[in-house]
Amino acid sequence: MPLHTEDLVGRAEEMSSLDRVLAELDQGSSAAIQLVGEPGIGKTRLLAELAAHADALGQLVLSGSASELERDLPFSVFVDALDEFVRGLEQSRLAALDDDVRTELAHVFPALTALATEREVALQHERYRSHRAVRELLEQLASRQPLVLVLDDLHWADSASVELLGALLRRPPAAAVLLALAVRPRQVPERLSAALERAHRAETLTRIELGALSPEEARTLLGDAVDSADTTVLYVDSGGNPFYLEQLARSHDRASRAAAVHDETSLAEIGVPSTVAAALTGELALLSHSARLVLEGAAVAGDPFEPELAAAAARMPEISVMEAVDELLQLDLLRTTDVPRRFRFRHPLVRRAVYEASAGGWRLGAHERCAEALAARGATASARAHHVERSAREGDVGAAAVLREAGEEAVRLAPASAAHWFAGALRLLPPTAPSEERVELLLARAGALTAAGRFNDSHSALLDAIALVPDDSHALRARVVRACAGVESLLGRHEQAGDRLARALDGLADQDSPEAVALMVELAANDVWRARYAAMHESAERAVNAARRLGDAPLTAAALAALALANSMMGSPERAESHRSEGMALFESLSDDELARHLEAGARLAGVELYLDRYAEADAHANRTLAVARATGQGEYFLVLVQILGGVWRQRGKLAEAGELLDGGIEAARLLGNTHALVWSLSGRSSAALRVGDVELALVTAQESVDLSKDAGENFHSAEAAADLAAALLETGQPERAVELLLGSAGGEELVLIAGSPRARFLEVLARCWVVLDRHAEAKRAAVCAGAWASAVQLPMAVAWADRAAAAVDLYADDPSGAAKRALASAAVADEVGAPVEAALSRTLAGRALAQAGEGDHAATELQRAAREFEACGALRYRDEAERELRKLGHHVHRRTRPGTADAIGLESLTARELEIARLVVDRNTNPEIAGKLFLSQKTVETHLRNIFRKVGVSSRVELARAVERAACAGGGASH
Repeated sequence: MPLHTEDLVGRAEEMSSLDRVLAELDQGSSAAIQLVGEPGIGKTRLLAELAAHADALGQLVLSGSASELERDLPFSVFVDALDEFVRGLEQSRLAALDDDVRTELAHVFPALTALATEREVALQHERYRSHRAVRELLEQLASRQPLVLVLDDLHWADSASVELLGALLRRPPAAAVLLALAVRPRQVPERLSAALERAHRAETLTRIELGALSPEEARTLLGDAVDSADTTVLYVDSGGNPFYLEQLARSHDRASRAAAVHDETSLAEIGVPSTVAAALTGELALLSHSARLVLEGAAVAGDPFEPELAAAAARMPEISVMEAVDELLQLDLLRTTDVPRRFRFRHPLVRRAVYEASAGGWRLGAHERCAEALAARGATASARAHHVERSAREGDVGAAAVLREAGEEAVRLAPASAAHWFAGALRLLPPTAPSEERVELLLARAGALTAAGRFNDSHSALLDAIALVPDDSHALRARVVRACAGVESLLGRHEQAGDRLARALDGLADQDSPEAVALMVELAANDVWRARYAAMHESAERAVNAARRLGDAPLTAAALAALALANSMMGSPERAESHRSEGMALFESLSDDELARHLEAGARLAGVELYLDRYAEADAHANRTLAVARATGQGEYFLVLVQILGGVWRQRGKLAEAGELLDGGIEAARLLGNTHALVWSLSGRSSAALRVGDVELALVTAQESVDLSKDAGENFHSAEAAADLAAALLETGQPERAVELLLGSAGGEELVLIAGSPRARFLEVLARCWVVLDRHAEAKRAAVCAGAWASAVQLPMAVAWADRAAAAVDLYADDPSGAAKRALASAAVADEVGAPVEAALSRTLAGRALAQAGEGDHAATELQRAAREFEACGALRYRDEAERELRKLGHHVHRRTRPGTADAIGLESLTARELEIARLVVDRNTNPEIAGKLFLSQKTVETHLRNIFRKVGVSSRVELARAVERAACAGGGASH
């Protein structure tokens, strides 16, 4: 019995809301809507009406849906929606995308596999790059007409689709793109629920909850074919649910319905009334044998499905299958799709009922036949894995190999799916399989679970692996123990991790083995978290001595880096530098192949060089290590290297690059669920944003970092997060709050929870806070503490920050000559280590002091140099401050490029570069085209556009273009 009416019944208010969204989309705004309701309530029908309205407006509509039985096919929802369309896309539109973007898309959409190149793909920890690539694809699709992307049944979405959707909701496409989503409220996975709730709170997603139809609407839906009395009964039985109403109305034979009430279709598990389940069972019972068999084959093949695969499952000739499909289409059990030779069930509940009602033994065979048919086509292991998992017998080595291969295919972009396939492979391994093989699979599963942010599950898998390692497999045991301790650290269990490493080390007969050295180096790193610097020194020194006896250069380099850090933290800077230099020489002697086997050597060396203020060396060594990691697909140290490079680039004045890198680190840490890394990356991003002059971003990122670190207890990361927020608060005129944070979260007046040079930096911030608050004694005490700390650690930037703190206090105390001397000394030290922004900040202070001391010419010289350095680094807010000081001295400031007008809004606030980019947007240039014309990286263009959107108050390229055109017509800011 088909629908009684073709028209949408009820939902007038909901459609009015959706039509408003479509109208706004036509104006260039991006948006997201979420339809929420129980099964059968009409979400799919309302999405179809939305699609029809959008199509009538000339908007591009692409639709896809998740499927209940195929929840581990990576990106399946987006592939269903986009794959066929992009297959037919003109090559010129794909060519407009950056090479890296096309490479990532080739690994998401099967239709674009031809775009795969020799270029390296993103690491597992960088899968946000795939999300960015899909965002750019959506922007390209929306460049000619607004795009409506309909994603139905998202409660069944695979983990990769959930991550991608979360990224698109957090940072919507910069184009007229509408995400139209539908979910069942009680079946939404936690990660998807969190992403939707976050977007709803941020008011970037509109939520529409669908309720039952009214009795009058039910009568309209059923029409004249059902009399009034029956309609009332059906309404009560259905609860006003449209699908339930239709299903009950399809069954005219009340007796047959009643007889089928107890038929097991599993629909009761999801709240479907027994009368509805019975009606559906009765409808299926009326089918011919061949039609029922084809329907069951289709339920196994998938939803949507191809008739060829359904024929294989049903073991029927294709011609007979097509005849049955025609019958099922006429009965409205199946429906066509926009893709040729692809069909879909009338409703997911129908598919579930058919699947569950088929004989269990027959289902096993049907899945096996589907797997064989797909293998004969040359399908990937990922495409076959679903059927193999449901049909394979325990001990089937071939099936286990398929599932393992599927896990390896999925692990980079869909680690949660990979973890599922690895678990399936473990289940299928025969009892006689070597324990090493089982341990390797457990390691693979644990790594995938860690990448998916499921640390507790990863920990359990690693404990299982430890229990299975043979007694004589020392290398394997050390590897598993190190992995387990790493996960325990992610869980905040540093004591447990340290004890595990120590026990494993004690259990090794050969304390000079490579395994022992690796455990010693890990122990040294663990002791940093526990502030056990003497124990750290002892472990690192043992590691160095053992590695030297081995003659293992990579291990020796890693151990020397750990020892250098320990010596520095224990107040032995000369020994620290000696060990660092030796480690650097060893590192630089390694080939890339040797480094690939010991990435920890590069990560640890670069980390200690950042700590020791050796910025140029840290830059070179971290960059090389990251390049080798990417080339070899090893992501273990990605977030560590991001943190190191972010700090190095910030200090070296590469502010735009630091911001882009740390933005990636933030996205990666969110995906991984790695709170520690997220705290570091947000804190580093705040510091970089403050130097650029984006105080708003500095505040937001630092505040989130502080909020996240509250549960971590007192440690140097939570202390630095609080200190970065304090620095941003001082810049916004909130010195009282800044002082409160520094004293309360960073270890009192001496900020003892902060290590290395940064302690002096934040003591300088504290001194300036006290100066602003007119508290001379406290300011002087903070400056004295900074000087004492600099003397103790003997690190260059500690000296530079301590001198600047003292200069600020001297200037406040009316000693401009002393202030100038100290500030210039600070600048000289910063210059020597290659920290141009810090040097320029000290010169700005020196300029102010020299001006007060009556040395106007010298002051102007220092301020001009500071302004040039700020300009070169992109620290425009600080540049403007230096230029204001110059104007006070009567100097006219000349600049080649126009800055944004101070305190202006809209287009008047844009810099010359931002205006240039805005005009190229008006001319319909894509991001890659803008990057090519201006000789910028595409990520830099993205950063500029985000700033432009924020300043102008728009959310899309279309809105920006209109704002620029309006201003040009009015003779406004876009014309100069």
